[in-house]
Amino acid sequence: MNIVSNKGVTFLTFDLLEKAGVKHCFSTRIGGVSEGCFESMNLGFGRGDSDENVRKNFELMADALEVDVNKMCLSQQTHTTNVRVITEQDAGNGIIRPLPYTDVDGMVTNVKEITLVTFYADCIPLYFYDPEHEAIGLSHGGWRGTVGKIGKNTIEIMARTYGTNPSRLICGIGPGVGGECYEVSGEVVEKFREAFGEKTLADNNIVRSSTINPDNPDKYMLDLKNANRLVFEEAGVRRENIEISEFCTHCDAKLFYSHRIMGADRGSLAAFMRL
Repeated sequence: MNIVSNKGVTFLTFDLLEKAGVKHCFSTRIGGVSEGCFESMNLGFGRGDSDENVRKNFELMADALEVDVNKMCLSQQTHTTNVRVITEQDAGNGIIRPLPYTDVDGMVTNVKEITLVTFYADCIPLYFYDPEHEAIGLSHGGWRGTVGKIGKNTIEIMARTYGTNPSRLICGIGPGVGGECYEVSGEVVEKFREAFGEKTLADNNIVRSSTINPDNPDKYMLDLKNANRLVFEEAGVRRENIEISEFCTHCDAKLFYSHRIMGADRGSLAAFMRL
């Protein structure tokens, strides 16, 4: 990924999506007006920051991306695998009007004016672009979304709605907690074994013994980015069409908010995508 600064706002972009001409980014903490534990580009309403600050941060992001803030459409994430098809009527949801939906962890659209927005602070942002049918998707891949294969669900909904051929998709797996930093319990790993198969997890180095608590047999390291790459490939996306971010939100708390480091007293990062 590339680090980009425009009009005082710093964000990240994918090479593959840049070359495809798709407007997109992943935000950092840099360039906003929020203060304290929210410093500075907090994009999460309802976290304790003032709505005025968050709205201003959205305006700054929109200006830097050269998109219309009032035509953004926000998700309402609860670690589901639910994906909503966004239409013209959804422009401005969460920005100029209250969200009319709940439990939405992924969104797809073919409406050119709408910018999709999803939120993060260690979980994995998933980007989808169908250049053949001019459609996009954004989905939120925490461990629950990943084990539930929200990436596959997003692709299947794009196929049903827009005629998307998975082999033509260009996909990005964005910044999130890396496999060297993400420790989980044996209970979580068991769910991944059920979803992926133990041999597949081992062959792809997705689950390893904990390097944080090596003496605890119930602790493991989990690579969510690599797991989502597997989900994409299982759904028919070509490996060469998947770009995986090297940035770890846990490793660089100056650039990113990290729930594992900061807990609930933090801001939210966001993924943005528009045709």
